[in-house]
Amino acid sequence: MNHKSFIAAYEQALGLQSWEALAPFVDSNACFVFSDGTYLGKAQIERAIRATYALIKDEKYRIEDVRWIHIATDCALCTYQFFWSGVISGVASRGSGRGTNLLVNDTSGRKIKHEHLGPNAK
Repeated sequence: MNHKSFIAAYEQALGLQSWEALAPFVDSNACFVFSDGTYLGKAQIERAIRATYALIKDEKYRIEDVRWIHIATDCALCTYQFFWSGVISGVASRGSGRGTNLLVNDTSGRKIKHEHLGPNAK
């Protein structure tokens, strides 16, 4: 799977709100940085993702404006705009921000080694 189809498949997996669907995309030693903290390793990332899925019901998630900063045989780096909407405690909610992902290739295929999600740049 090339880097572009990987991000498209990752976006689809995020929309399923299932850690089992998302787990194959995440490197075992990945680092994910969200607005509420930094998560190191797949176990910490799983807990953070599951907590988000428990909080946001019926979430819709999309990625747009993907820009590839670096593409090589062993890795690729991109930035993008993300948008989400769903229901939190019975209230319709939505948000957006900027994301950065570092993809690496290893013997098991392409994985996300680093993800940083944050607010939109001003």
